[in-house]
Amino acid sequence: MKDDAGSTTRLVLASSSPRRREIIAALDMLVQVSSSEIDEGPVRRSESPEEYVVRLSREKALAVARSVGDAVVLAADTSVVIDGAVLGKPLDELDATRMLRLLRGREHAVITGITALHTKSGRAVGTYKCTRVVLRRYTDQELEDYVRSGQPMDKAGAYAVQDPVFHPASRLDGCYLNAVGLPLCEVVTSLKALGVSARIRPDWQAPEQCFECPLAAPTLADAAPSPGGEPDA
Repeated sequence: MKDDAGSTTRLVLASSSPRRREIIAALDMLVQVSSSEIDEGPVRRSESPEEYVVRLSREKALAVARSVGDAVVLAADTSVVIDGAVLGKPLDELDATRMLRLLRGREHAVITGITALHTKSGRAVGTYKCTRVVLRRYTDQELEDYVRSGQPMDKAGAYAVQDPVFHPASRLDGCYLNAVGLPLCEVVTSLKALGVSARIRPDWQAPEQCFECPLAAPTLADAAPSPGGEPDA
């Protein structure tokens, strides 16, 4: 990965999520991975869900930046929002069951905040992406089996939209990869805003749900950041 001056820049993904690691592998560059451990805590008073996920992504990026030297650190945080309530990862099986009952058959938002941070200059770009999702009306038995499998425990809202067995979503409007946990389009444009050229591997196959994704456009790497979020100074 090279910056505007032609120098090689290291990219570090601040995440332990296997889903984000799989998605970031679409970039045509070597990506290092460093897990970020922060106390996520609740939404602050007067803080919107969008501000919340962007703040957490920035805190994750800053936590990793302290130990990786000169690099660009990319961090993300995803939350599910319904009725104004922000749902993170469930605390236990009872909490997962509560979330899945609340979301069943209803539309909600999946919001991912992203921060790209250049450790040497301190420059950072923060943005977010929102996808609308409706979960199907799964039965109580399906819900119980899914919770018992352990799959919901490390996922915002207690479900993975891409789960091949549970198939939770009946409708999805917007970026599919955002609902998985990392909107690749926003990653590319955020890196570009830092002066870093990042392109998709020519052999990368987008998921079938991404048939309208701008990643298919060869000029995406030259695009400006989307208006979905606000850049951080």
